[in-house]
Amino acid sequence: MIVAALHVAPERRAPTEAVERIELEAGKGVVGDRYFGTRHRHVSVQSLEELAEAAERRGGPVPAGATRRTLTLDSGRVPTTPGARLVIGDVVLEVVRKAAPCRVMETAVGPGAARAMHERGGAICRVLTSGVVEVGDPVAG
Repeated sequence: MIVAALHVAPERRAPTEAVERIELEAGKGVVGDRYFGTRHRHVSVQSLEELAEAAERRGGPVPAGATRRTLTLDSGRVPTTPGARLVIGDVVLEVVRKAAPCRVMETAVGPGAARAMHERGGAICRVLTSGVVEVGDPVAG
């Protein structure tokens, strides 16, 4: 697996922006993102494979940036078991819980998007070690 896309939003309800790299700080999250400094919701992770399944179920596209997830993997299923880990270079992410589909998706993507993402929404993770993640970085875990 590799990092296919990165998205951040500077504040709640603000549109996400595609970026090439993000800086992560242990115990705090993505520098410059709306969730920076929250207790557990540091990074959200999804995969293009699961987005393709959601698009098929919905009958229309589900763009990575419209889901409001931070990190998109190019393939595979995102681990959702609490305690599972993803390693990207020096950065270690730990799964806290499954990511619930965001209600904002109903307007950003279109009707049926949240339902199509059910069980395909990825995971919410906390940052255990600081570092930089870039599009194209390999992911283990």
